[in-house]
Amino acid sequence: MVQGFENFQKISKENVDATVKSLGAVSKSVQTIATESAEYSKKSFEQGSAALERLLGVKTFDKAVEVQTDYAKAAYEGFVAQATRLGELYTGLAKELYKPFETAVAKAAVK
Repeated sequence: MVQGFENFQKISKENVDATVKSLGAVSKSVQTIATESAEYSKKSFEQGSAALERLLGVKTFDKAVEVQTDYAKAAYEGFVAQATRLGELYTGLAKELYKPFETAVAKAAVK
């Protein structure tokens, strides 16, 4: 009975330690994701403002179409790059979340 209680305490301590490590990883990853998102938003706003200024300064319809096309292309490429980066960050977050629990899962699978 005492040995069962000691095993329970050991498993509980391991689970708490894994949870604390996991929460640390979450905190760091979420901060990185938030920073990336804020930087992208700022950059996107600046690019949109610059495109609008160029658009207001054009004299011909052809030039307006060219400015709009250039902006749309740059915005799309920026979005794809940001989506890829965020995908990588979320994948890293999932891996970091799972890492502390790998040993516990492996131990449970063996038993």
